[in-house]
Amino acid sequence: MKIEHWVSQLRAAGAKPVHEDVLLRMWARALGPDSGHGRPDDFFPVRVRTRLPALRESLAGLARLASRHPGADGSERLLVQLADGQMVESVLLPRGGLCVSTQVGCAVACRFCMTGQGGLQRQLGSAEIVAQVALARTLRAVRKVVFMGMGEPAHNLDNVLEAIDLLGSHGAIGHKELVFSTVGDARVFERLREGPVRPALALSLHTTRHALRRTLLPNAPDIPPEELIALAEAYARDTGYPVQLQWTLLAGVNDGPDEIDALARLLAGKYMVLNLIPFNRVEGLPYTRPDADATAAMSLALYRRGILTKLRDSAGQDVEGGCGQLRARAEALRRPRRTIPLAAAPQAGESAASDR
Repeated sequence: MKIEHWVSQLRAAGAKPVHEDVLLRMWARALGPDSGHGRPDDFFPVRVRTRLPALRESLAGLARLASRHPGADGSERLLVQLADGQMVESVLLPRGGLCVSTQVGCAVACRFCMTGQGGLQRQLGSAEIVAQVALARTLRAVRKVVFMGMGEPAHNLDNVLEAIDLLGSHGAIGHKELVFSTVGDARVFERLREGPVRPALALSLHTTRHALRRTLLPNAPDIPPEELIALAEAYARDTGYPVQLQWTLLAGVNDGPDEIDALARLLAGKYMVLNLIPFNRVEGLPYTRPDADATAAMSLALYRRGILTKLRDSAGQDVEGGCGQLRARAEALRRPRRTIPLAAAPQAGESAASDR
């Protein structure tokens, strides 16, 4: 399921680097041989040409569309079936964005995320990650890819970085339009610097309180928020891309004046944008989203303290499309007796932290 697997097949058939580059570009951009933007089949050597139908079928089989769930906000959640029958989710976002998954399930076990409740099933190969982009491009234009879907990219670092390199070199995605999202892992801040494509960084923080974060993100690395901010800031200064700081708003948990004060101190002068994201309702999870007036007041209070803050929409509210929900429903239909254990919610004032 790695990109190198498919490249080795081409080489075995006698493909030269130019042929590999063309085929990888056509795949990542979802260009057909008659599109006018790729190359016709007779561009390739005969031995390669004879293998193209089987190769294209294999690539298409990496990620097939199981179901589509359009939302009124212009987003569209996609349930994607992998070659082994496992399901992941991708999300088409307004204005040419796409959110892709990097794992089947997730080991971080964020308390407010449906994906985290079922644990990690397996890693996605680099080809399976790119295949989600190729699939999405058959439905609409994609100009930005965020690695924020199911899974923690830092736990599948080699495959995610291979996918990023291909999308940045052959996939017509600008480097700053490739966004690596993580709960924080010390390896990430070094590895992202090393490749030919250095993506933008999104850091899922969710609270300034270390004890609360350890509760909300129980399997995230035990790194204090202050240290995470320092590591992310150094990477942002190196690349010239501001860090996107992700903050899922949970009513009564991480939306109070204490968090506003701490954020204002922690982020003063930092090369970061704070994204406030109201919780996307998930049936069975014991959290609620703050009302619109409360979220707007928090955003305004931070802005007045000098923190660049954006109040984001939670895509797919009307289709119950919180990360992991589509897959959970599909799994329930396939295995109706299976139950997914849900963690208890931390109450206001308790040590609880937020989800990715």
